[in-house]
Amino acid sequence: MPKSARVPPGKTSGSGRRQRPVTAQDPGLKWLLASDDPAVVNVARHDLLGERFDHKAPLKSPRVQALLVGHRGHPYGNKWRGAHWRLVSLIELGVDAQPAVLEAVEQVLGWISSQRPRTVIAGLERRHASMEGNALAVCSRLELAADRRIVHLRDLILASQWPDGGWNCDRHTKAAHSSFHESLATLWGLVEFERATGDREAGAAAARAAEFFLRHRLFRSERTGKVGDPEWLRLHYPPYWHYDILQALLVLSRQGRLEDPRCQDAIEMLLSKRRKDGTWQASGHRYWLREGPERVNGDAVDWGRNGPNEMLTLNALRVLKAARRSR
Repeated sequence: MPKSARVPPGKTSGSGRRQRPVTAQDPGLKWLLASDDPAVVNVARHDLLGERFDHKAPLKSPRVQALLVGHRGHPYGNKWRGAHWRLVSLIELGVDAQPAVLEAVEQVLGWISSQRPRTVIAGLERRHASMEGNALAVCSRLELAADRRIVHLRDLILASQWPDGGWNCDRHTKAAHSSFHESLATLWGLVEFERATGDREAGAAAARAAEFFLRHRLFRSERTGKVGDPEWLRLHYPPYWHYDILQALLVLSRQGRLEDPRCQDAIEMLLSKRRKDGTWQASGHRYWLREGPERVNGDAVDWGRNGPNEMLTLNALRVLKAARRSR
């Protein structure tokens, strides 16, 4: 970041909100460390305090145990209970290559490698690349990146990247702009694959995808500067394939891109959503957040639809720590 764009410690940035370092005294972190979920506590201690990661802790988590069972049916079509989405949640909770996890991986790879023909319209490949992106990220985290099927996912993603840096599945001929929804998980997959393998082509494609989001300051029209979609400014967990600024900041933090001044608007927006008790809560209006047992295709576990949300608070603090470190 240019020196003129830096925010010195103790000073305020654009909106006047003070960006403090994340310390053991942070109220949000204190709340996370008091969680009943050992996986959340473990990840918070490791990512926010730099403590040793306890590989046994995730399996003590009730959420993890619930996600490890019952992932039958179509890996993706059984939303949001299929193996595809469960694996993303399990990885975020720090689970490693347990037998049940590898079983779910085989379900996903068996499905994703048996279909998905190329569809090229008006010279652009229309692909649900977020599916490959999530699978690529998960398998890279599980140290499976050398598997030929994983390398094939990487190849599909590289071949279908659009000139503006993203991806899109829209089959309308006039669609010539990448989709925020489709591109974010795909970027995450490339980031994790590069980190696992050092693959330069994946890294270059990830850089182009990151630039796509940065040109839009993560939530604005590149042409007018207006907010692209008000829902992008609301927070969701899990976000699944839907885009929001927190998930975008999290993925970019894993790529080391939060030093870019074009992230600052989104960081300020995230800070503005912090509750007085130091936590964050879900505010998005997606059908998986609806209450009641009649919810169709609801979450496999309760992530916290009301009041402070552990995973949103964890991810927000991860982002703020990475943003502070980059300055």
